[in-house]
Amino acid sequence: MKKNRIVVGLSGGVDSSVAAKFLVDQGHEVIGVFMKNWEEDGPECTAPRDVLDAEKVAKKLKIPFYNVNFSKIYFQEVFEYFLSETRAGRTPNPDILCNKFVKFGVFWEKAKELGAEFIATGHYAKKNWNEHAKKWELYIPEDKEKDQTYFLHALNQMQLSCVIFPLENLKKKEVRRIAKEAGFQTAEKKDSTGICFIGERNYSQFLQKFLKKSPGNIIHEETGKVVGKHIGTNFYTLGQRRELGVGGVKGMREAPWFIIRKERKTNELFISQDEKKLLATKLVATNLNWIAGEPPSKKFNCGARIRYRSEIVSCEVTLKKEEAFVNFLTPVRAITPGQSVVFYDGKVCLGGGEIQGKI
Repeated sequence: MKKNRIVVGLSGGVDSSVAAKFLVDQGHEVIGVFMKNWEEDGPECTAPRDVLDAEKVAKKLKIPFYNVNFSKIYFQEVFEYFLSETRAGRTPNPDILCNKFVKFGVFWEKAKELGAEFIATGHYAKKNWNEHAKKWELYIPEDKEKDQTYFLHALNQMQLSCVIFPLENLKKKEVRRIAKEAGFQTAEKKDSTGICFIGERNYSQFLQKFLKKSPGNIIHEETGKVVGKHIGTNFYTLGQRRELGVGGVKGMREAPWFIIRKERKTNELFISQDEKKLLATKLVATNLNWIAGEPPSKKFNCGARIRYRSEIVSCEVTLKKEEAFVNFLTPVRAITPGQSVVFYDGKVCLGGGEIQGKI
């Protein structure tokens, strides 16, 4: 096996720690790099602890360690787009752009400065060279519960060719076991579930630092009655049931409320206790990316998911110009503008695009 110089993105978490260990154990020349992509703005920010944890792992593995600051490029390429989409009433996913522009963009450029032939990450994903098609393919990993191909669907052939996914055949419990046996302090560290590189915090309160409040009425979908007040439609998303501030409504049963639709022109949120009103079978998507460089055909059948960790549902895709019209064979819940629809042929991630809305 050829030994390579590989730069690993050490995040301070258990996954990247074990990814680095695997490569070291295989005899590669490994360099650890921590990416600081957000300037700390409060005690809830975990970045200071993360960089210390990453550095401790590097020391234990006896590999060089660098701390690089990409916060400016992250703000320009990822966060400003996130804010503009949110202002437009959509619900964007910054993690996808972060992978495209940061982890597989400026991070790769930094790795090349360090003489790297590859970069490696702690993503749960798998890649494979298709000899017949002469293309790299992105696969669902062994641990389907942790599958992160949804976040990687915007990659291209060049980006996929330069990355290694050491965890592709491991399940999370095995990763934690390996980390514990290696004596990593990250072994029992909680997984991050917050916005990419910003950490776990109250989503609405965080947005209020950047977006103005615009109070309006919460309307009962079936009757048209005002049942509450909201702080601005931009702070809510379709299907949301928490933080609505709607308690017992006279004449209504005790049951959860769900946001069914948002009307930006009238600044109203419409809610219902009938979750079935969130179901739909058709959507349109734009800003398409095909990992192979082109779609399978102008019309094809495949599987698709409309948010991270949602079920992959069979569908028919029809491409017209720059748009994908998706018809699901069974209804999906809360088709949300700004989120991504990602397409699969079995275990192969084909690519995806940004949801414009249901049709």
